[in-house]
Amino acid sequence: MRTALAALLFSFSSAAWAQLPDAEGPEDTKAPAAPAQQAPAAPTPVPACAQRLPTLRTPLAFAPGEELEFDLDAMGATAGKMIMSVQKKQDGSLPVQIKVQTNSFFSKVRRVNATAMSYMHPKTLRPSRYTEEATENEQHRTVDVAFNSKDRSVRIDYVVKGKPGRSNYSYEHEGMDVAGAIYMLRQLPLKEGLPVCFDVYGVRRMWRMTGTVVKREHVSLPLGEFDAWHLEGTAVRLDNPKMKREVHVWITDDERRLPLAAVGTIDLGAVRATLTSYSRPGEKAKQAQGKEQLKW
Repeated sequence: MRTALAALLFSFSSAAWAQLPDAEGPEDTKAPAAPAQQAPAAPTPVPACAQRLPTLRTPLAFAPGEELEFDLDAMGATAGKMIMSVQKKQDGSLPVQIKVQTNSFFSKVRRVNATAMSYMHPKTLRPSRYTEEATENEQHRTVDVAFNSKDRSVRIDYVVKGKPGRSNYSYEHEGMDVAGAIYMLRQLPLKEGLPVCFDVYGVRRMWRMTGTVVKREHVSLPLGEFDAWHLEGTAVRLDNPKMKREVHVWITDDERRLPLAAVGTIDLGAVRATLTSYSRPGEKAKQAQGKEQLKW
């Protein structure tokens, strides 16, 4: 596992759920040198996005002061909590914060305490900067990502195990981060069959998220009964197409566009985030009651 927000990437946008970091796969290890007579096979490029994202809905479904809390499940057990909150506007940006912490039980497997911030344009919801600060099993890690929309470039500065590093990437039409992508999805004009494709930062890499709106479904949670849009897709790492993650997300079909649940995969297996409470400006806070099972 590399960063606590990686599973969020592979469950909500795929985008950042369990916030449980994702491991470098065996494909990332250095392969033995090929015999001199064999030319290395060129990697199959990731398919381009067929079209840009549609125009976002207005007004925004969220505002400063909104806070969403989720239960995180991994390996069939409750792993911890995730809190997503919209901050006050800052220097022309609309920041959103995501905090994740594993519980005492799951900390025996992997102990994570992480915070991420996405600084989005208040109208387009495209990011200008994204940061992470995480401690995993006593190892501290920071990441600072800068997006340049003019040349569609991404600069990643990071410190892992006390060692600094920098990477540079580019994106096709849209460049998002794992935290802000969730809020962007909430503003799409969701309808059955709507295609979705964009590039997203996660785990010090860029990924192409390609998916579609499957259909409208009724979802029963301990938090209540909802009609929601089911989105499914696949995240593919741009520099290593063998690395793929399947994603499923459910977003309410109402003006709030609440992200109800997301299911994705990381190195530990399937992970799931389920909305358990929310508070929004001008509305009464709501919290899940009882231990009912999810029904789809």
